[in-house]
Amino acid sequence: MPSFDNIPDTVSFPDEERNILNLWDQLDAFKTSLKMSEGKPEYTFYDGPPFATGLPHYGHILAGTIKDIVTRYAHQTGHHVIRRFGWDCHGLPIEFEIDNKLGISGRDDVLKMGIDKYNAECRSIVMRYSKEWESIVKRLGRWIDFENDYKTLDPSFMESVWWVFKQLFEKDLVYRGYKVMPYSTGCTTPLSNFEANLNYKDVSDPAIIVSFPLLSDPETSLLAWTTTPWTLPSNFALCVNPELDYIKIRDKEKNKMWIVAETRLCSLYKETQKDAYEILQKLKGKDMVGWQYTPLFEYFAGMRESHGAFRVLADGFVTDDSGTGVVHCAPAFGEDDFRVCQVFKIVRKGESVVCPVDDAGKFTEAVPQYTGRHVKECDDDIKRELKNKGRLIHSGTIVHSYPYCWRSETPLIYKAVPSWFVKVENLKERLLANNLQSYWVPSFVQEKRFHNWLQDARDWCISRNRYWGTPLPLWVSDDYAEMVCVGSIEELERLTGQKFDDIHRDKIDHVTIPSQRGPQFGVLKRVDEVFDCWFESGSMPYGQIHYPFENQDLFQKGFPADFIAEGLDQTRGWFYTLLVISTALFDKPPFKNLIVNGLVLAADGKKMSKRLKNYPDPIDVVNEFGADAVRLYLINSPVVRAEPLKFQKNGVRDVVKDVFLPWFNAYRFLVQNVTRLELETGARFTPDVNASKKSGNVMDKWIQAVANSLIAFVREEMSKYRLYTVVPRLISFLEQLTNWYVRLNRLRLKGSVSPQDCELALATLYDVLLTVVKAMAPFTPFLTEFMYQNLKKVLPDAHADKLDCVHYLEFPQARADAIDPRIEEAVSRMQKVIDLARNVRERCHVSFKIPCKEVIIVNKDEGFLRDVQDLQAYVQSELNVRKVTLVEKESDFVTLRAQPDNKALGKRLGKEFAGVAKAIKELSHEQIANFEASGEITILNHKLGAGDVQVLREFKGGRANMEAAWDGSVLVVLDVSEDEELKNEGFAREVINRVQKLRKKAKLNIDDDVEVYYQVSGPVLKSVVNQFQGLIASAVRVPLLDVTQKPAQAVVLISESDEVANEKLTVTIAVTGVAFNDKSLEAKFGSHGAKFVDGVKTTLCCYDINRLRAKVSANQKSVRFELDGQNVELVHGVDFFFGAGEREKLSA
Repeated sequence: MPSFDNIPDTVSFPDEERNILNLWDQLDAFKTSLKMSEGKPEYTFYDGPPFATGLPHYGHILAGTIKDIVTRYAHQTGHHVIRRFGWDCHGLPIEFEIDNKLGISGRDDVLKMGIDKYNAECRSIVMRYSKEWESIVKRLGRWIDFENDYKTLDPSFMESVWWVFKQLFEKDLVYRGYKVMPYSTGCTTPLSNFEANLNYKDVSDPAIIVSFPLLSDPETSLLAWTTTPWTLPSNFALCVNPELDYIKIRDKEKNKMWIVAETRLCSLYKETQKDAYEILQKLKGKDMVGWQYTPLFEYFAGMRESHGAFRVLADGFVTDDSGTGVVHCAPAFGEDDFRVCQVFKIVRKGESVVCPVDDAGKFTEAVPQYTGRHVKECDDDIKRELKNKGRLIHSGTIVHSYPYCWRSETPLIYKAVPSWFVKVENLKERLLANNLQSYWVPSFVQEKRFHNWLQDARDWCISRNRYWGTPLPLWVSDDYAEMVCVGSIEELERLTGQKFDDIHRDKIDHVTIPSQRGPQFGVLKRVDEVFDCWFESGSMPYGQIHYPFENQDLFQKGFPADFIAEGLDQTRGWFYTLLVISTALFDKPPFKNLIVNGLVLAADGKKMSKRLKNYPDPIDVVNEFGADAVRLYLINSPVVRAEPLKFQKNGVRDVVKDVFLPWFNAYRFLVQNVTRLELETGARFTPDVNASKKSGNVMDKWIQAVANSLIAFVREEMSKYRLYTVVPRLISFLEQLTNWYVRLNRLRLKGSVSPQDCELALATLYDVLLTVVKAMAPFTPFLTEFMYQNLKKVLPDAHADKLDCVHYLEFPQARADAIDPRIEEAVSRMQKVIDLARNVRERCHVSFKIPCKEVIIVNKDEGFLRDVQDLQAYVQSELNVRKVTLVEKESDFVTLRAQPDNKALGKRLGKEFAGVAKAIKELSHEQIANFEASGEITILNHKLGAGDVQVLREFKGGRANMEAAWDGSVLVVLDVSEDEELKNEGFAREVINRVQKLRKKAKLNIDDDVEVYYQVSGPVLKSVVNQFQGLIASAVRVPLLDVTQKPAQAVVLISESDEVANEKLTVTIAVTGVAFNDKSLEAKFGSHGAKFVDGVKTTLCCYDINRLRAKVSANQKSVRFELDGQNVELVHGVDFFFGAGEREKLSA
């Protein structure tokens, strides 16, 4: 019985993957692997938590694949790797869906409904797609623990978040303050700066210039420019740059006096309109400080008396690169506006900021004319009112990049809100230092993008005016004079005398804590806010294991994490929050190694959109091509270098076509030929890791050298987390294995040289295939498992590589004694020669089936030519050439030409360059050759070196039927002339090709016992078959028989006609059966009549041919039976034969 299971001609990778999933389920493979690795060094991995309110997209699949590869590799290299899935369960993504579902537009709607009911609605959808996530992640081959997942809504996780916050609070890193923040009116909450940077869009907004008449000179107005007319009702000041030059002008047409920055006259007049105005006065910005003006609206007129509003301020943030050089300040809606107004005491600490806009972005009753309307809807009406008042000087539009809410897709506004902040600016130096303590791939993201973000980091707003989240554990007095920060559930129970098993808002908002100042001060109440969900995800190293309340030893051993990975967008998200919190807590980076992937875009380069349906469904692609193909396509792309990838479904298909099918065919070829060898020898195939050492074949040694160099390379590069170098090298090796080793050694592997040589070649191929299966296991877990389950069957039971699952095996170690750079270089040179000659054939449209007379290889390096000579048999075979000629003397075939390095020499020689360049181009062949030998040459008194002159080689040409190709190191010249004999051999190879295609079409295995017959319609093919019978028989492994030799009773499997050499060729394949010597049978049994002779034939044909062979061998070539009362004895080799081929051979 063969050692290997039979492998069909075709394979469905998705079907086989589903079989592998069933196998892993039966083995409980992931858990088993974890148990097997217990006690080994821990390798800590943090998985960033996604939301389960939507299904995974290609970005999730990409990041998950990277994580799976690295953690599988860590396991295979001797580590225990706990892999827990996590879920982000709080925050805007969930609340936004519930708001849409229930038609909630603001805080009043939630309070009317009740926070408990609102949170119950949120909780109900948190894990909506968790089962789909688990199914998809599993289908993609990722091994991660869903049973012991962590959820940010778990009380244990939330308690760790409280602990984190209390540590920051006690380190005086938390404060409450008014700050102008990016604000989502769609989600009615402020956003952090990094959230505001997640979703910019190009939009068209108003761009208007309005006038502010001076109180002291009502005929003169300051002009200010704005793109947010809705902020003008809240204008409290104008700001100029103290050092800029301003001018007072008179508009001649309108007879109005205006003041603008001198360099910004272009905002009012075109270059051709200089006669439209006259300059009356020049002054500096600082000269105008304190000037008072008439406000646009009277809503807050009292602010002039109470706070000194409606006057001119000065600050350096004002520039002259746009607008008028005068900025209108609405301190409730601009960060610089707020800051400057605070400096000039228009906004005062401890007082609320005047803000006539509610949580939903609508004007309050403070602006009665627009009450209840969203601010962005009021722009046109405000412009119309200003025009009616004569205050609108210019109205236009501007297209600019504007931030939108990443969740609600509504435009953000900037709004002053009371919030809780972490003092990130105090930590900036430590953040920058700790960033350098971790290792990022690619490094430019760390050194540039992330470094720059940290350099400009601002205090982090960690509170949200929302409901479904971890509540801030702050209990405060009404005046905020007394604050208690709670760091655990136990502490809250101790302070309140109550028990809690849940600490969401609806469970603790009503709880009060007695004032420590005495009963007369009443009780402390919890602040309304909840944590930003980014604060929770940044706390996951602690929350996922309920640190410090449990698992202290586990945390200490595993922090910082060995590895994390996410997309480029997380540089301002998860990577940032992790670093801020770990720096604040421990002054350490939270991770040691990080892989940053780029963004996966639709094929047109746009963001993938469910609404636009501009990308194929991931599961549809997996079901069509397999998860391994999707995985390999993604990780063998620029996206693993943090560059964008335009997803192409055809790219996944190409992975199957160009990588998996050749790899599968090489594996199938091994299985077929091992089975053939076992049937021929009767001995079981035994793998031999030292086969290549015993073999005298250079290709055996080469493929082992390349395989072990690959293993050394992968180990080195994986230690540096450079998937972008590892994956291309693995794929390149598969191409070397399938396209070079197997193809160049097909005859050896088929046993055409000798059984011993065949066994060594098969043992080499087996060892290399097993090695690459182990090496590729982290990258393509399904296909490697599929191959391994069959490959392991020939291993002894006690062998270290014979386990239940390929993913239990250790990653291969490179065998130093197998690595041979010289052999690798020699074969590389041979490959170069073959590739160049192939290019010539293709360029000249010379079929590879037609032999060429000669290939000439020209190289002045004797070592290069010696390497090619040692491998000359492969060159001849691959190129189908009769003769290989090696030429060291280049001058017979090559013309040398020199040209200057214009950049280097031009800068150095200046005016003399032109003459030197001309002389370089005129150098003779001999002069250039001498220059190459010596490395220097003097031209016009200038000594030039190798970097100054480029030497080019060109084929001389002028030889009949000679065509050449050159790659910079070797010239290959091919004789492409044809003669009758060469053409006929080409026709013979066409015949071979037709037979092989027909075998494949009939789905025959290599060991199937068949005979091949031919029929031709003309003399050319008849002559070709006769002349090249040996070549054809060697290639198809059986003689090519004339159709007239086919026994009448032969069972035909397939027959097909085609055209070769303009003649009809019919090829027929039949099952090998008994053939008869009709003359012998007639002599023996003719006296009994023709019917009796036919009966003898029929009786013998009823025997199973394999049993008949055994019977003949045991009975010394005779078969005896009784027919119609007559004893019949037939002699093998005289009366009958095993097939027409044997009959023809023995008869000859």
